Amino acid sequence: MKSHTLLVSQVRVPDGLVEMDLLIRDGRIADLGPAGTLAVPAGTAVEDGAGALALPGMVDAHCHVDKTLWGSSWVPHSAGPALADRIANGERGRTELGLPSREGVHALLRQMAATGTTLARTHTDVDPEIGLRGVELVASVAEELGDMIDVEQVAFPQGGLLTRPGTAELLESALQRGLVGCLGGIDPAALERDSARHLDLIFGLAATYGTKLDIHLHERGSLGAHTMELIIERVLRHGLEGKVAISHGVAIVEVDRAQSEQISRGLAQAGVSLLTATVYNTPVLPVSELRGHGVNVGAGNDGVRDLWGPYGSGDMLDRTFHLAYRSGFRTDEQIADAFDVAVSGGAIALGREPARIEAGAPADLFLIDAASIGEAVAARPPRRLVLKRGKVIARHGNPVGAS
Repeated sequence: MKSHTLLVSQVRVPDGLVEMDLLIRDGRIADLGPAGTLAVPAGTAVEDGAGALALPGMVDAHCHVDKTLWGSSWVPHSAGPALADRIANGERGRTELGLPSREGVHALLRQMAATGTTLARTHTDVDPEIGLRGVELVASVAEELGDMIDVEQVAFPQGGLLTRPGTAELLESALQRGLVGCLGGIDPAALERDSARHLDLIFGLAATYGTKLDIHLHERGSLGAHTMELIIERVLRHGLEGKVAISHGVAIVEVDRAQSEQISRGLAQAGVSLLTATVYNTPVLPVSELRGHGVNVGAGNDGVRDLWGPYGSGDMLDRTFHLAYRSGFRTDEQIADAFDVAVSGGAIALGREPARIEAGAPADLFLIDAASIGEAVAARPPRRLVLKRGKVIARHGNPVGAS
């Protein structure tokens, strides 16, 4: 097989003092060095970086592309404020609006890729009404766009598992057919009213099929903290260390410091990642404290322009801005930590190798006109160039190919 090589010339890397050239071969960064110093094979294609900053591809570790209205006419938000209101509104609206929409899923994933997201985990609704139609549609679109963005699906019982007879069988069918790489859960106590049964069911399926788990936990205060403790216990019992994530998990900031630190130590021991979307007025996870305790933290957009909320652009740099801003981060070092949450934190949560700008790393990266990560996050200019596995998939904010 012929080797594919690309030279990305005259770029800057974080904390670098001189412009560098990146030599990319077969999807990985083969070498990098000061501009003009690399031995470049004959016939190598060249992209002029023009002094732009090179940053590793970002990871949207928590989104819902099956719900999106991206690319369609504006739909005014009509759901009530409670979680149950939004679930019901989404289920009514998907019938009226023909969701999930192949065109919407396709358009949003291309938009995400064009802004520098090279890996995404999306939660797709599974229930007796929609069956596996959404999972099949997202899987099909993800395969079409596989050269632009890697997509991992979660089979997600949005409306409940125990409360919706037949849902468990559908989840198991999705696992048996290899349609998803992860199994979801949701609010075992607040929504399902039976934490033990809900958790035992999904952990049993995960252990049987050797799959990952990602549990939506909107539960607040002591209730949510207790559920987190139950999750940690089951991870250790089933030997699923490093394969489980909790999405949202804001209860950890609503209990006293002693309990919060105890839970943090448990999460670190069990290798449970916390995934934050930092949306609306929900509490912000204490990123620095959690990482200081050894807890892996990733980030995601959550819903993008859907029936749960009218906001969102699919841009993980924008989501990083919200995380850094609401965390009170002001220094470049702090902002770089928030950026790392959206790069290595998300990759680790999904069991993937984080992208890095160094020799041997996957060539998933983007170029941006900024002096530093701090400026990139604060200003969020269009991405000059985006590469996935060493191939150009977007220029100046616009996707190329796979239209």
